[in-house]
Amino acid sequence: MPAKHMDLVDKDLEALRQLSTPTVANAIELFNVRPRNQGYLSPEIRCLFPQLGVMVGYAVTLRFVAEQAAPRPASRYESWKYILQTPAPRVVVLQDLDQPPGAGAFFGEVMATLHQRLGCAGAVTNGHVRDLDEVAALGFHFFAGGVCVSHAYVHLVDFGGPVKVGGLVVRTGDLIHADKHGVLTVPKEIARAIPQAAAQVAERERRIMDHCQAPDFSLEELKRRYEG
Repeated sequence: MPAKHMDLVDKDLEALRQLSTPTVANAIELFNVRPRNQGYLSPEIRCLFPQLGVMVGYAVTLRFVAEQAAPRPASRYESWKYILQTPAPRVVVLQDLDQPPGAGAFFGEVMATLHQRLGCAGAVTNGHVRDLDEVAALGFHFFAGGVCVSHAYVHLVDFGGPVKVGGLVVRTGDLIHADKHGVLTVPKEIARAIPQAAAQVAERERRIMDHCQAPDFSLEELKRRYEG
């Protein structure tokens, strides 16, 4: 079953959209809920449309292959019904099981249009995508391991279980925050407190940078502000 969304409301999600992923990552550190080197995808998963800004949504997970045809692929229709069980906005997180990934694209213009209609803000995959101009015009986010020309024999293997993308295990219902810097998950138990924590981090950083630009700069004052 999809994970609970912890009573987050539209204004909570909108507040997260106002923050960059590095800012959110810094804020999460204040709560000590996970190690600092966990919770984000590796940089091999690239933001293809940085001009679209921040993407926030709840993960819906799928797995696919494209290199060879399958006699009995999983039902796309059933996956669409599954997607609608998760609160909107949604983010499709797809694991390409081919080794190496990228034999064919699951997402292009048609799939982006379809999933946007299902309340999805974008797709995150270790696989490849295509139709970049058309999908960018839709305002649908792509975070992917690469770009390719064909869908090859792409077919759905299963959906709803954990997937591993960019070194991170993602589960349906995980809260995704992503922008041009990359993709991370936000622990839902602290999500509503992230904007205030981000403001605290920003204030500390501002005090440090202000002194670095001050005419009376000194290492002693820098140390006090940095360690304070």
